[in-house]
Amino acid sequence: MVRAVKAASEGDDEAFGAPDRRLGGSTPLADARKGRGATANPCGRYEPARREAFDDGWTSDDTAQRLRTEDRPEQARTILTRNTSPDLPFDRSINPYRGCEHGCVYCFARPNHAYVGLSPGLDFETKLFHKANAAELLERELSAKGYVPETIALGTATDPYQPIERDHGITRAVLSVLARFRHPVGIVTKSNLVTRDIDILAPMAELGLVKVAMSVTTLDPVLARRMEPRAPHPLRRLEAIRQLSRAGIPVMVMMAPVIPSLNDHEIEAVLERARECGAVEARHVLLRLPLELDDLVNDWFAEHYPGRQRHVMSLVREARGGKAYDATFGRRMIGSGAYADLVTQRMRLAKQRLGYADERITLRTDLFDPTAAPGAQLSLL
Repeated sequence: MVRAVKAASEGDDEAFGAPDRRLGGSTPLADARKGRGATANPCGRYEPARREAFDDGWTSDDTAQRLRTEDRPEQARTILTRNTSPDLPFDRSINPYRGCEHGCVYCFARPNHAYVGLSPGLDFETKLFHKANAAELLERELSAKGYVPETIALGTATDPYQPIERDHGITRAVLSVLARFRHPVGIVTKSNLVTRDIDILAPMAELGLVKVAMSVTTLDPVLARRMEPRAPHPLRRLEAIRQLSRAGIPVMVMMAPVIPSLNDHEIEAVLERARECGAVEARHVLLRLPLELDDLVNDWFAEHYPGRQRHVMSLVREARGGKAYDATFGRRMIGSGAYADLVTQRMRLAKQRLGYADERITLRTDLFDPTAAPGAQLSLL
């Protein structure tokens, strides 16, 4: 059996049970992570101890247990996260969940799990947190004296419609608050569960208060299952675009991320299918590999597409100034250089040919009603 040689760090890691770093490699250990995106569970960068695995020959590998999803409540102190990034079209966001069961191997938010003493690898997709008090906090923050409304981005780090939303309904509760306050919101997801909330979203869309960005990274179900194993099938996402559009809710299709030599050949096809389903905007993001994500994605390629790994990473580094990642504003989303420019040009030409909007849809802020909170009218007396 493969064993860890050092102890796990303390904190939230301990509350979930010590992370098992053994889960890389081939069968039967690989069976334990079947249906998961990451191929490893490396220590987070803030853990005081590092682990190394070795086979001592004493125990058979067939004792590996299938990984199960665990989630626990997190009492957040605030729910609106602010940013001043010049390359983002919003300055505030809400993430109802920490970690994401969709398990997208390329997810740029994976390194955030290190902040709670967990691994950006398999822990990110199996050890989740839900912010049970999100709607209550949002109501308080929107009611605060001097609050100035601007579009809130819902789901910028992890998907607000990941599977545990069916149990907790936190995203729906947040949307109910935003609808009552007539506050604009942009939703980012790759789940058709968003159609469940059309009853809230359609009336908001009539007032110009909402739009949805649907991530469609590939039309190939085999590739989708490998790199985003618990996200809905690509056809379900396209059908969600159709349903939202028919309900009058504007939809942007997100080709995010574009991965060299893996899904970049599908750019035009994805945009065409999404446009047929009613999408009116389209954007792309080039593969981003901050911090631990570089090793995680390289490990994934080594297991699934070893013949392409060197070529893919060469193009990624070419587009990132010779590094795995360039966080410079203006370049971190779309990269720079010949390959990145070619992708941008292909997106532009495809959007032009298919009739996508040139400019982003702007949501209204003038309808905001700060008196929508219970008891707000009495507080004015």
